[in-house]
Amino acid sequence: MTHYQTNHKKYTLFSGIILLAALALPSPSFAHAKMVRSSPAENAVLTESPKQVDVWFDDKVGTEYKALAVIDSKGKRVDNKDMEQEASDLTHFYVTVPLLAPDTYTVRYRAVSIDTHIVTGKYQFTIKAP
Repeated sequence: MTHYQTNHKKYTLFSGIILLAALALPSPSFAHAKMVRSSPAENAVLTESPKQVDVWFDDKVGTEYKALAVIDSKGKRVDNKDMEQEASDLTHFYVTVPLLAPDTYTVRYRAVSIDTHIVTGKYQFTIKAP
């Protein structure tokens, strides 16, 4: 066996071990945060107005460039424009609302994931007359 063939085999074996080790180690996840829960829940039908609207994400989100709004079926924003992010749980946003009339409401949200990507979304809930 030549010197070249011996070194090539060693290099191939070493490369294989490095590749297997890299695949076996846990890698950091850079997925965007996504909304995982809300109150009222998506597509909920309520018989009375909630006092606030809450959304939770599957990971902490940034404290800047965040938004949460409640919009009625005519396109008018109806929340109190007092959105807060819970200080002890950076996955949770909420906004208070006045007494809401029976209607279908759209909740729109925007947050910045830990990976710096902007996440936006919306969902609806309905208030029916009791």
